[in-house]
Amino acid sequence: MKITDITLDRLRLELDPPFRAAWDPVPRRHFDATIVRVHTDEGVTGIGSGDLMDGFETYKHLFVGEDPLDITRHVRAIETASFHGAPYWPLEAALWDIIGKVHGRPVSELFGNAAKRLPAYASSGELKSPEERVATALKVREAGFRAMKIRIDRDRVDEGVAAVRAVREELGDDFDIMVDLNQSWRMAGDTANASDLASTRRTIARLAELDVFWVEEPLPYADLDGFKRLRAENPGVRIAAGEMHHSVPELLRYLEEDALDVYQMDVVLAIGMHRARTLAELAQLKHRQFTPHSWTNGIGVLANLHVSAGVGGGPYFEFPYDPPGWTPERRDFMLAEPVGVDADGCLEVPDRPGLGVQLDEEAIDRWRVK
Repeated sequence: MKITDITLDRLRLELDPPFRAAWDPVPRRHFDATIVRVHTDEGVTGIGSGDLMDGFETYKHLFVGEDPLDITRHVRAIETASFHGAPYWPLEAALWDIIGKVHGRPVSELFGNAAKRLPAYASSGELKSPEERVATALKVREAGFRAMKIRIDRDRVDEGVAAVRAVREELGDDFDIMVDLNQSWRMAGDTANASDLASTRRTIARLAELDVFWVEEPLPYADLDGFKRLRAENPGVRIAAGEMHHSVPELLRYLEEDALDVYQMDVVLAIGMHRARTLAELAQLKHRQFTPHSWTNGIGVLANLHVSAGVGGGPYFEFPYDPPGWTPERRDFMLAEPVGVDADGCLEVPDRPGLGVQLDEEAIDRWRVK
């Protein structure tokens, strides 16, 4: 089998009303997605998405003409291209999609087949008042979720803690709450400083009193000693991070230094599926947890789901969901059916070969950037 071509569909969904992502300096008025298709001489086509693949045309020749099943070679080649360009991990997802289709099995089975379905948590994206956050949390619980993640802005900590307290009081102790402080990385052009260690220590101490399940991305990735200190000072609160960490050697150092309770590398934005599986298994061997970030689109959600289910990730899988601003219909606009949870708040791995992606070609034609 040979790769005959790799094509990209660049899509843009207009967002009206805009989505006010907590990590964006300005409201998001459109949602971009790139669909990667790997074509082969045997008629099998692999599909991936996640990172936008900017600049990939420069590196396409490294893969065309190669056997798509030579996945270790391709992972190494993507790492060399990504060093000079962007994280081209959606290509790896498309290659795994081919491998699964060739073998007639879901990719999660090739990654270990530890689970068929995973409990999901509703991952919020917007900053909301305590009253608005409680209203959303009630909708989330009604949809079946048993946990949700709440964003706190470093400049509005009191309001964020109040939102967490309000949800805890309204939904009770059997509803798990995670908090994301969004301090580990920045969007392009956002030059604001992260909150310092002293401020973050105070914030996490307040969240510990509200029995928060984990606190995510509390410090910049470079502050490894700070992560270790937060863990040591707050034994009742798990510390999570790593969603956009692109350095495998640095993540190995995190594991060696025992910096985190929960590792969250996104497989289509950070380090790819193959490397994520390796690091996830190392984390589990050290009695730590792995559950990936999945804030891209439905194809990215599925790629992360296959890896997480394959290695037995958990205890919850991230499901981007913050109605009305962020819904499965917006997130998965390129799919025939949005990815959704069942009545128990669990996300089931598709039993179709490959990643189980079913594209909506009419939607792709409608939203293609021309």
